[in-house]
Amino acid sequence: MNKKFATAVSGGAVLMLVLSGCGGDDGDKKADAWAKKVCDAWQPELKKIEAANTDIKRVATESSKPEEVQKTDSAAFQVMSDSYKSMGTALSGAGVPPVKNGETTQKAAVKGFESTSKGYADLKVKMDALDVKDQTKFAEGLNEVAGGLETATQGGKDALDGLKSGGLDKAMNGQKGCQVQTSAK
Repeated sequence: MNKKFATAVSGGAVLMLVLSGCGGDDGDKKADAWAKKVCDAWQPELKKIEAANTDIKRVATESSKPEEVQKTDSAAFQVMSDSYKSMGTALSGAGVPPVKNGETTQKAAVKGFESTSKGYADLKVKMDALDVKDQTKFAEGLNEVAGGLETATQGGKDALDGLKSGGLDKAMNGQKGCQVQTSAK
């Protein structure tokens, strides 16, 4: 059960890895400058998300007790919620991106990150409410939490898709702050 949960979390928790492609070209300097501002602010948040995801995988694969799984996953969901909120704030603070429909692209992406932040906060509440004394109920509840991951992460996925379709993917991919080292699954 825990391995299925870890796999589900892995897919959603580090959705920012979508931006970890190769560097961009020497295109629009304004877009590059905007992307640098955003990615520099995102880098610490991406590292926190990656660390939280690693913690979830660790307790899921180590035959951990329900109490430890609950405590670790709850803390990880809080970190992810806070990080996605901070990423949305950084996106707002960077100003309107210098692309066609930049304001619309920015607002939609911020809304998406806020949605993912709320989604992880909701998952934390559900995780905290699980009954660790009853193994069967805990496993059922864990399954329900895992089932909510796709919904929780959808806003962030939509945000990234919007930034990409808005023409910012090359500029962002070229920034070290938006590049995350992916580890083998």
